[in-house]
Amino acid sequence: MRCPFCGHKEDKVVDSRATAEESAVRRRRECLKCGKRFTTYEYVEEVSLLVIKKDGRREPFDRKKILAGIIRACEKRPVSVEKMEEIVTQVERLIQKKSDREVPSTKIGELVMEKLKSIDDVAYVRFASVYRQFKDVGQFMVELKDILGKDKKRKTEK
Repeated sequence: MRCPFCGHKEDKVVDSRATAEESAVRRRRECLKCGKRFTTYEYVEEVSLLVIKKDGRREPFDRKKILAGIIRACEKRPVSVEKMEEIVTQVERLIQKKSDREVPSTKIGELVMEKLKSIDDVAYVRFASVYRQFKDVGQFMVELKDILGKDKKRKTEK
């Protein structure tokens, strides 16, 4: 394991524990050269999945791509990196349980949107605007009205 700060190859594990869903092992490490700490995650390698893109191409499933999209959607929002990682893990698990070896990218996007909608409306709308490729403000407004309508319904139920 190379230190992400100085590139040194030796470190020590300071803390090790399973993630909330016990799908990975989270390790806090300390570089023996520069002393900085960093986190690594170990995952069990599952059967490789192929993602069927909208244009029909197939490519290997990459959790980093999903995380990158979620990070962009959650930028400057009160959503922790741990929560974002948890969403990616939940989506990955759902896909592995429900599909054979191939999954449409549309299914992945829908699952991510479902998870984001339950934790942060702004992040959800950001992700949805890119994922659904809103062509104009009208489509954007339809999504916002849906969210606002659900907020009103929640408030009246309380």
